[in-house]
Amino acid sequence: MENGRKKNGIFQKFLDFVEWLGNKLPHPVTLFALLAALTLVASAVLSIFEITVEHPGEDQETVSINNLLDSEGISYIFSSMTDNFINFAPLGVVLVTMLGIGVAERSGLISAALRGFVLSIPKQLITAGLVFAGIMSSLASDAGYVVLPPLGAVLFLALGRHPLAGLAAAFAGVSAGFSANLLLSGTDAMLAELSIAAASVIDPEYAEGMNVAMNYFFISASVFLLTLVGWFVSDKIVEPRLGKFNPKNGDSTAVESTDEMNPLKPVEKKGLIWAIISAVVGIALALLLVVLPNSPMRGDDAIGSYMDTIVQSPFMSDGLVPVIAILFFIPGLVYGLITRSIKNDKDVANQMTETMAAMGMFIVLAFTAGQFVAYFAESNIGLVIGVYGAELLEALNLTGIPLIIGFMFVTAVVNLFIGSASAKWAMMAPIFVPIMMQLGYSPELTTMAYRVADSSTNIITPLMTYFAIIIAFAQQYDKNIGIGTLISVMLPYSIFFFVTWAIMLIVWMLFGIPLGPNAPIEYNG
Repeated sequence: MENGRKKNGIFQKFLDFVEWLGNKLPHPVTLFALLAALTLVASAVLSIFEITVEHPGEDQETVSINNLLDSEGISYIFSSMTDNFINFAPLGVVLVTMLGIGVAERSGLISAALRGFVLSIPKQLITAGLVFAGIMSSLASDAGYVVLPPLGAVLFLALGRHPLAGLAAAFAGVSAGFSANLLLSGTDAMLAELSIAAASVIDPEYAEGMNVAMNYFFISASVFLLTLVGWFVSDKIVEPRLGKFNPKNGDSTAVESTDEMNPLKPVEKKGLIWAIISAVVGIALALLLVVLPNSPMRGDDAIGSYMDTIVQSPFMSDGLVPVIAILFFIPGLVYGLITRSIKNDKDVANQMTETMAAMGMFIVLAFTAGQFVAYFAESNIGLVIGVYGAELLEALNLTGIPLIIGFMFVTAVVNLFIGSASAKWAMMAPIFVPIMMQLGYSPELTTMAYRVADSSTNIITPLMTYFAIIIAFAQQYDKNIGIGTLISVMLPYSIFFFVTWAIMLIVWMLFGIPLGPNAPIEYNG
């Protein structure tokens, strides 16, 4: 890249190595198929040594490695294949949630809401607004990647600022802040289901009491921290380093275009108003399902306090996913009808169909990941690793804060090579959740530590799904930008987010503050 930067420095060579090594990994679908096959072989080999451990969650029970390549195991492989796919924890959660989010996105509601928010705030708060909007955009899954970075670039250009600084601020909010939000999203449900499945290996009773809001208190507080940190990094580090923008380096069409800066049309404003009203009504109706005595989805009053009857209610354990889907679907439908992006029921059906079509890769991934997760659980390898891993960590005296920080660094390194958050957690949860539980730390804490490390490093991994798209957006303003350049721009965000977010989690641990409803820091099984 220009601007006097060295192209062949040590850091650039390191980034080139990361890119080369990452590209050597197979596709995630293939990777999970290989892991499933490896689990089968490992179960056969390890069973020869007759390794046994005492089940940590059940007294007087000895557990051994199950050979999945003996006659009984082979029968299990074929008879369970369909169920392994259908019962893969995130599958139904993600698809149901995306049905509602898809209508909100394709009707134009999400795009208009994000654009209206960013364009309505004062100029001096525009950076903070971009980061905040990016963080909140995780509600709509991938919509923020497509809408906010190019909008941030255009917005900064119109204000006489470097467009790549606006793109970087938005990208940092969308991707690095992916696990922070003021509301629950499909990501919360997806990761929680994997954690619940992993925790059930050690303590099924404890796992049954877990819910998808397990990290809500922490992620909602994180929004404000990450907004401030992202604002500081953008204005004090990234934009000064970029220097003065040279329009000659970019695409003249992109540089001269300000169409995306047009304010919301009257019909869009009207649609947003009615969408907000419908969302408020929907939330009120949803609360009626649980807050009043004798509500249909309220917990048993014998459970304990009023909050316990809500936290441990069917609404929290099984009802949140469809509620989230409905609370996106209804405002999206209302907005579409008012703006005429939805004219009849066929349009709604088409939008939902297009959303499911876009989930094709995830569905294929769910098939191979489902086999791996099921084989890993059936073989008891995860349980054995958990018991021995806990004993090893105890022998090394690696507990408490050093243990959590070490786990976060492991997650950050893995994230450089495997971009999908659900794919990584599907592999890591069966191993690390049991280990942490053996050491007295809750599955909720392990999940949150994973989310902090994973989100903070999303913006510096070339294997992240939307990384190439962000490069394409950036090249509209600087044709010489490549992977290494973009990573060097985003690295300050990654470092500052990781450090400050980790400190916040450590402070949270020290004070013993619950991470969410019925989600303690410690596990006392």
